[in-house]
Amino acid sequence: MNIIEIYNKYHLPENLQMHMLRVASCSNLIMDNWNETIINREAIIRASLLHDMGNMAKISDNEIEDEKFRKIRKEYIDKYGRDSHKINLVIATEEGLKDYEVDIIDRKSSKRSEETLNSERYDVKILLYADQRVAPYGVTSLRERLEEVKKRYKNIVSSVWSNEEKANHLIDCSLGIEKQIMEHCSISPEAINDESIKKYMEKLKEYNI
Repeated sequence: MNIIEIYNKYHLPENLQMHMLRVASCSNLIMDNWNETIINREAIIRASLLHDMGNMAKISDNEIEDEKFRKIRKEYIDKYGRDSHKINLVIATEEGLKDYEVDIIDRKSSKRSEETLNSERYDVKILLYADQRVAPYGVTSLRERLEEVKKRYKNIVSSVWSNEEKANHLIDCSLGIEKQIMEHCSISPEAINDESIKKYMEKLKEYNI
């Protein structure tokens, strides 16, 4: 089953589908310009394409106007619950990802940026970095994206981004991860943009999981 068929099977909205395709495309571009360190290319692609399958649970009722989609989302939540991270792991497993690939998704978290920075897991670094480069409507710079996230969640007490000091530390860790990746990559951060990932976007729509 190709990735678009999988997305449609779970009735994912187009913006969520496009986000995961963009993240996988950024990962692909990085790996096409990778050197020295050995990485598991297929594992990163597969994890990238399924890393946010749980985000259906994040959509609020206020955002839904279509009654049919409201019903679909309710069935989704009844089956999987509301913990988007756990749902990511469950669906990735359902769709045949290996334990190692599911582990990449599990470790990919902005909250764990310091841990990722200090680890040797370049598979996790690449997925986290690619995810953090993709804003809702396209690829942007890392700092711009994370500053936007900090601003969006600053008033949500349960979010780590609501604490200015912690949020700035996470941004510094992510910038450190970007530097680590670029040390093994023959392109600059600026070369990762909407135009440069176009060819990957179209190709990945036919990718079979």
